[in-house]
Amino acid sequence: MKNNNIDKSLLNKMMKDRLVRTTITKDSFFYFFHFYYAHYVKYETADFQKEIIHLLEKGNNENLYVVAFRGSGKSTMATTAYPIWAILGKQQKKFCVIFCHTRAQAKQHMMNIKQELENNDLLKKDLGPFQEESDEWGSYSLVFKKHGARISVASTEQSIRGIRHNEHRPDLIICDDVEDVQSAKTREGRNKTYNWLRGEVIPTGDRNTRLILIGNLLHEDSLLMRIKEEIKDGKAKGTFKQYPLLDENDICLWSGKYPNKEAIEEEKLKVASEVSWQREYLLRIIPSDDQVIYPEWLKFYDELPPATHKAYRGTYAGVDLAISASDSADFTAVVMARIYGRRDKLRIYILPNPITKKLNFPAQVELMKNIKITQMPKSTDKLFVESVAYQEALPQMLQMQGIQAEAIKPKGDKRTRLALTSTSIKSGIIKFPRQGCEDLIRELVGFGVEKHDDLADAFSLLVNATLEKHSNEGTILIAWIGPGTSNDDIIRHSDYVDVD
Repeated sequence: MKNNNIDKSLLNKMMKDRLVRTTITKDSFFYFFHFYYAHYVKYETADFQKEIIHLLEKGNNENLYVVAFRGSGKSTMATTAYPIWAILGKQQKKFCVIFCHTRAQAKQHMMNIKQELENNDLLKKDLGPFQEESDEWGSYSLVFKKHGARISVASTEQSIRGIRHNEHRPDLIICDDVEDVQSAKTREGRNKTYNWLRGEVIPTGDRNTRLILIGNLLHEDSLLMRIKEEIKDGKAKGTFKQYPLLDENDICLWSGKYPNKEAIEEEKLKVASEVSWQREYLLRIIPSDDQVIYPEWLKFYDELPPATHKAYRGTYAGVDLAISASDSADFTAVVMARIYGRRDKLRIYILPNPITKKLNFPAQVELMKNIKITQMPKSTDKLFVESVAYQEALPQMLQMQGIQAEAIKPKGDKRTRLALTSTSIKSGIIKFPRQGCEDLIRELVGFGVEKHDDLADAFSLLVNATLEKHSNEGTILIAWIGPGTSNDDIIRHSDYVDVD
């Protein structure tokens, strides 16, 4: 950013007269930032940066969520400068708490703020004196006795229940990069961060506390993505802003720093990988390199064709069995689908609300009997049960009780079996309900990093058994792939084999 945003004559008056500068900067965060933090302003301030400053300045209690590309200045504006202005300026905040993912990051943020206060003579003179403290929560703090205010930093690892400064509960909470790629990888990690925010952080504030979240889009289900959806659905209040380096028309948002394509390419060369460039600069959610199923492949239906349709062939179910009902065991998972058509008209409609339960053997038998009797009574209905070691007993037991269940011996490892379904998903042979399969979809697109994969296993068992059955009828040829084979190496389901 380049400091050409303040008139030179006004700048001279502000330099000489404390009353002039404090009057102007108290009312305007824009002037505050471009005056006291002028040494950060190396390029012309971009419109999106002005918008961030405006949003920080205008909403005393309005929550703000900002996603912006790396090097955009978002942390400098929102985490280094804004807390100082929020105390010194018209918002008159009394207790600001800044959260980071780790203690090391929190300590670094405090050092940045402290360095400004120590080395910026005018800022120190106008805001000081201040003193550094370490409180009972293990957080680092700067106390401004003149203003009766405090800035504290903490990490997501620390508990700050009941934290106060004198009679003040936190009235400004800033979360800066409180999750990273690793913590956002699994559903368990994402839930932990979300529950920490909703259960630990927000309750420390008061009804007029302002929440600022700064970060990046790390996952479809990351903290900021959840909040974005909550705002969209009216379940949360606040303003969500997203600023990639290049917009949807490939126009650079910061022409002052990147005046041409050559400058952008030069910046790209500094980045470790294409994935980092896409994720951190273009704000695109990039899956891991070993992802099997991509969310953009999924096709959805709003209304299920009736079982009376002339193309209806039956209801099929895939069953992935857990070995025990202990807390450490996997879940018994059941995924069901209606099958329609044949040959190139084959369609697999996954039914909503698949089952995941921790069950012992007798309970598994009862569940399968109930499913077959209540939801799969026709002779054309198929119940596929994985047959490995202990699991072979269930199909045998069901057969003894008159329940037709087909034992399926899995081919290859879990990833291979799921990869075999990928072309059917991408081509639209498999369709998912608009609602009711969120957990299944989460396991499919997050396979390999999510804690559980039972539904994904039941799904691949169901689909591959269905496709193999139709392959035997001369409908679809399925190619075998081994571990490490790419999805593109699988024979496309457009390669139908018609033997009629």
